[in-house]
Amino acid sequence: MTGSEVPPSFRLAYVPGVTPTKWVRIWNERLPDVPLTLVAVSAAEAFDVLRDRGADAGFVRLPVDREDLSAIPLYTETTVVVVPRDHVVAAVDEVTAEDLADDIVLHPLDDTLGWERPPGRPAFERPATTEDAVELVAAGVGLLVVPQSLARLHHRKDLTYRPLTDAPESHVALSWPEEATTDLVEDFIGIVRGRTVNSSRGRSQTSAPASGAASGATSASGKGKRPQAGGGRKKPVGGRTGGTAGGGAGGKSSRGGAGGSGGAKSGRRGKPRRRS
Repeated sequence: MTGSEVPPSFRLAYVPGVTPTKWVRIWNERLPDVPLTLVAVSAAEAFDVLRDRGADAGFVRLPVDREDLSAIPLYTETTVVVVPRDHVVAAVDEVTAEDLADDIVLHPLDDTLGWERPPGRPAFERPATTEDAVELVAAGVGLLVVPQSLARLHHRKDLTYRPLTDAPESHVALSWPEEATTDLVEDFIGIVRGRTVNSSRGRSQTSAPASGAASGATSASGKGKRPQAGGGRKKPVGGRTGGTAGGGAGGKSSRGGAGGSGGAKSGRRGKPRRRS
């Protein structure tokens, strides 16, 4: 790590809808001496926070200006329409933009979908935030189209949501200032990408054989993880062979075609030896 005169720390920004809990937990397990601070930011201000070094890295929504920021796309969210529970949309599994043609569809100023033209009929004015728009949906003013994570974030008992099949999608990425790709940033990139302790760059420990790193990432760190018998021989993909690959059915076939009947015969081994 760098020879800094202040204790190292890591600041992680995240936009609404992103839940960084899993990655924070892994960070605390692997780097307990480096505190991680979460910085909640809006989608609009996330990039300025990174540029101003208000955070070392952040979970943002694409697109990202690649001139000064690096980014790793992580996942794509389902787009949903938020409706009152008694709305006709609540009775179906999914809808299209055409299905909303007669409804007022709210388009908040902090919209993250980048519509060319939102579906439905526009409201008289745009709500300032997604949270405000959710309140208007609950009041029966209109509907709202958002990434699914935002529908969950602003969940209300009187509202529900359904997938909108032909809408733009929101893409979540990990981003950081390109000129500030520090060892700690590399560590967090490794965590997000699923690297094991021994394969991570930056604060990696003593390297181990690749076969061990493939499955024993948690046990290799030695930080209170449960060692598994034969853990070094397991592999995350394709490690199960033979009968175990097929679940319960495979287990039966591994004992031959008899299945359960073979077990019943073996329980009366004394009787066949009787002679007259």
